[in-house]
Amino acid sequence: MKNENGLIPNQETIKSAVINCLKNIYDPEIPVNIYDLGLIYNVDVDTDLNVKILMTMTAPDCPEAEYMFQEVRQMVSYISGVKSVDVELTFDPPWTMDMIPDDIKVELGFM
Repeated sequence: MKNENGLIPNQETIKSAVINCLKNIYDPEIPVNIYDLGLIYNVDVDTDLNVKILMTMTAPDCPEAEYMFQEVRQMVSYISGVKSVDVELTFDPPWTMDMIPDDIKVELGFM
């Protein structure tokens, strides 16, 4: 099965596509994508091309949590070759501003 680029999807290409997808989903309160913001703790793609994402929110009571959670699941499921998407929400460890890479902090004026 080839994707739209004529490539046969594998774990590496799917993981790369998932990360690119996550970089297009933005936190509604901070103008940074959820990947660069540090909300994605892990992306795993198994040999059957099932995707498991471990993510968090900026705060446990985030009013947009359900929307973002569903958006991640939906957008990743659109990636050609992905069999299934499992998104797990965790607050361990809790997200802090320290999880934002320095270059993004500079861009936001935090440094």
